Amino acid sequence: MRLINRNFTRLFYGQAVSVVGDFVFDTTLVLWIGTVLLPDNDYAPVAIAGVMIAVALGTLLVGPAAGVYVDRWNHRTTMMAADAARATLILLLAVVALLPSDAITVGAKLALIYTTVLLATGVAQFFNPSRFALLSRLVPETDRAKASGILQATGYTAAIVGPPLAAPLLFTMGAPLALFLNALSFMASFLLVRSVRPAPVPNLSEGLDASGTQEATLRRFISELRDGTRFVFGSPVLRMLLIAVAVAAFGAAALNELNVFFLPENLHAKASLYGTLGMGEGLGAVAGALAAGRLCRRFRDVHVFGVGLALVGLGLVFYARLETIWAAVPVIALIGVPLGAINAAMAPILLPATPEAYIGRAISTFAPVQQLASMMSAIGAGWLVSTAWRDFHHEMAGISFGRIDTVFLLAGSVIMISGLFATVALRKADPPAHASPTADMAAQRVAP
Repeated sequence: MRLINRNFTRLFYGQAVSVVGDFVFDTTLVLWIGTVLLPDNDYAPVAIAGVMIAVALGTLLVGPAAGVYVDRWNHRTTMMAADAARATLILLLAVVALLPSDAITVGAKLALIYTTVLLATGVAQFFNPSRFALLSRLVPETDRAKASGILQATGYTAAIVGPPLAAPLLFTMGAPLALFLNALSFMASFLLVRSVRPAPVPNLSEGLDASGTQEATLRRFISELRDGTRFVFGSPVLRMLLIAVAVAAFGAAALNELNVFFLPENLHAKASLYGTLGMGEGLGAVAGALAAGRLCRRFRDVHVFGVGLALVGLGLVFYARLETIWAAVPVIALIGVPLGAINAAMAPILLPATPEAYIGRAISTFAPVQQLASMMSAIGAGWLVSTAWRDFHHEMAGISFGRIDTVFLLAGSVIMISGLFATVALRKADPPAHASPTADMAAQRVAP
C-alpha cells in the first residue's frame, strides 16, 4: 500500500512496526515485574512505578538537549542510530532475562530494567524530533495534515493492539522472546528508515564538536539551546501550542490516573471492564486522526486544533456526569475523535511556523513540558482525591458531585477554555514566514 509517496510509505511502515513493539515492550515490563519478578509482593506497584519514573527522567533530562543535536545532525542517520541503539539495549535486557533466576538478584534485574528504560527513552528524544523534521522534507505542505493523521492513527492503533499481544507473548513464550521481538521491531524500523531517500540538505554539519576546545563547544551548545528556547517562547504560534499541549496533558493525566476509580464509584461497573474505556478512546482517536487531513483542508489547521481541544474539554465535562459504563464507552470514543484530530493538526501548524534549523529544538521542547504537566497532574490529582477530597460530596441544584467527577469537571473546563483561547490566539498569530533575524542567522549557520 502506497501512502502519499514512496518515502513516506516506508517511514509509515517503520513507525508502525516500531510503535507496536514499544507498546508490547512497555506492557511486557509491567507484567514481568508484577507477575514474574515480584509475584504477590507488596512492593510490586512501587517497582512498576519505577519504570514510569525512568521514562519521565529520560524525557526531562535528555529532551531539551537532544533538540540541539537534532538540528545539526542528519535526520535520517540520527533515526537509524537511535533504532540501532534501542535494539542493542533491549537485546542486552533479553540476555539478562535468559539467565537462571538465581544468577542475578531481583534487585539487580530491576536496576537493569530501569537503566534500559532510562537509556531507551533518552535515545527516543533524538529519534522523535528527527522523524518530525524528516516529515517536512518528505511530504509537501498540502499533505502534512494527512501524513500526520496517518502517523497518529498508527500510534493509537498500536496502543489498542500492542498491550493485548504482550500477555500471551510473556506467558507462553517468556520474557526473553518478548524482549527479542521488540528489539527485532527496532531492527525492522532501522532498515525501513535506511531505505528512505530524502532530498539532500546543503551545508550539513555533523556535530557540535567539529572545531574548537571543549569549553568553546560547551558555550556553543548552551548558546544554541538558549536560542532554541528563546525562539519557541518568542513565537506566538509555538507558545500557544505549548500552553495548549501542557493543559491537555494535565487534564489527560488526571483522566488516565483516576478512571480506574471512576469506573466503580461513578459508573457502577466492575474493574474488569476498565479496558473497554481505553479501547473506546483509542478507536475514536484513530477515526479523528484519519479524518484530520480532510478537516484541516476544509477548516484550516488552527481551527481544527483549537475547536478540537475545546470539544475534548466539553466531552470530559459531559463524561464526568455519566453513571453507566455503556454510556461512558461511546462518549469517551467521541472524545477521542477531536483528540486524534488535534494531535494530527499540530504538525501542519508547527512546521510552517518553525525555520528548518530550529525544528529539532522546537519539537524537543514539547515532550518535557508535556511530561512535566502529566507528572504534576498525576501527583496533584492523586493527592487531592486521597486526602483533602477523600470524602468529598456536595449537592447543588439537585446535582450530586463526588471526588472523582469533580476533578474531571475542573479538568474538562480548563481544557475547554484553553481550546477556545487557542482558537482565537492561533488565528491572530497564523504561522509567519519564518520572520526572525535570529532564526535567519541560525538557518545560515546550521542545517538539519
